[in-house]
Amino acid sequence: MAIGATIQTFEVQLSDMDRGVYEELSLRVAQHPSETDAYLVTRVLAYCLEYEEGIAFSAGGVSSGEEPAVLVRDLTGQVTAWIEVGAPDAQRLHTGSKLADRAAVYTHRDPIRLMSSWKGKTIHRAQQLVVRSFDPRFIDAAVEQLGRRNTLSVSVTEGQLYLEINGVNLETQIQSHQIE
Repeated sequence: MAIGATIQTFEVQLSDMDRGVYEELSLRVAQHPSETDAYLVTRVLAYCLEYEEGIAFSAGGVSSGEEPAVLVRDLTGQVTAWIEVGAPDAQRLHTGSKLADRAAVYTHRDPIRLMSSWKGKTIHRAQQLVVRSFDPRFIDAAVEQLGRRNTLSVSVTEGQLYLEINGVNLETQIQSHQIE
């Protein structure tokens, strides 16, 4: 018998001053048994930092081979943003960049090592792809506070991320990297 996903809930106060996005979100996130807590936290942060109308977690989450962790669709159902989490391979990025107007990667892993794994491989519009990373200590500290029911305050100003998770305050710089 297969083990099912665990449902995590997140009540989020989002204040992204860099993009002018202010929302209250109530998220029910399915955590696949093979998904690490660090991946889950990064996936939720990616959702918040990319939030716009039409955003959704993919149906299969980490187990979905056809879709990214997070995507944005317009009113016609067309994918407008392909947002990967973790360490996607170059082929997935190539496919996503061709399907959507824009593509991004959010990672809790070493971004330099990740991008070096893509060297010499074809990625459609690679120069427009943005890779965003977080300090691993920040993600580890957030994971320590993670529960089944979570209250988050996510604030972004001038590239600085302020996160309050279940009453604990954390902060980090959001690092942006371009593929060379």
